[in-house]
Amino acid sequence: MPPTVFRLFVTIALVLAPSVAFAHPGHGGHSLLAGFLHPFSGIDHLLAMTAVGLIAAQLGGRALWAVPTTFVAVMALGGMFGAAGLSLPFTETAIALSVLVFGLVILSGMTPPALAAMALVGVFAIFHGYAHGVEMPVDSSGMLYGGGFVVATALLHSFGITLGLAVRRFDEAPRRRVMQACGIAIGLVGTGLVIGLV
Repeated sequence: MPPTVFRLFVTIALVLAPSVAFAHPGHGGHSLLAGFLHPFSGIDHLLAMTAVGLIAAQLGGRALWAVPTTFVAVMALGGMFGAAGLSLPFTETAIALSVLVFGLVILSGMTPPALAAMALVGVFAIFHGYAHGVEMPVDSSGMLYGGGFVVATALLHSFGITLGLAVRRFDEAPRRRVMQACGIAIGLVGTGLVIGLV
């Protein structure tokens, strides 16, 4: 089995593991687990964070680590804002738009400079983090809850990166078609989220 395919399977297993833990409701109140599970609670978070990994793989070079790292760091800051009770308007709209915009970036095959991609994902990361912080259970430890959603986000980014790198091994035409299909699927869900159909 090629190493890339093996890494993809390992990443998928890690991504699916929380669903097993979630099947035991007695653990739901634990701060770390609650934070870890939160990014898996909605299609918007799942797709946006996977898309960030796909974009990073599409760009390659230093963007491979800089883009997802930016998202995680800014998201953690947004989480602190949310946990502190600060107000951030249009959060749900911005999260829905992030899915649509990331899908369009993947579909278009654009390769903006790493700094531009970091700025783009950073803007939307604030809103994703804020949503995580606002929805933190009252009895949770902020540090453990935040650590949980940071780890989950990094895993979702890793999944997107692994998928993107696997696709990059294809010949140019099939690679373009697969990435376009990913972009279309993500963009369609994003459109549905923006107009309220999803």
